[in-house]
Amino acid sequence: MATIEIYTSPTCGYCHAAKRLLAQKGASYTEVDVVRDPSRRPEMMKRANGRHTVPQIFIDGRHVGGCDDLYALEEAGKLDPMLAGTAPA
Repeated sequence: MATIEIYTSPTCGYCHAAKRLLAQKGASYTEVDVVRDPSRRPEMMKRANGRHTVPQIFIDGRHVGGCDDLYALEEAGKLDPMLAGTAPA
């Protein structure tokens, strides 16, 4: 299985939608709440090439974007291989 990290905030509907999709896929993830730990926001922005909105999602260290990007990967049939750790880099 892939290593998944997701930067979130508790009141973000897109964060909840992204986590819901990952849960439906049976994928476990590490969640970083940038409201509870604001010192992690600059880290998120650096890793996400300046993006400052949440969620920001990383699969095996690769930035895949936000919620819409995650759902686009699902629609394109590319999410499952990424979650399985078998997608090309």
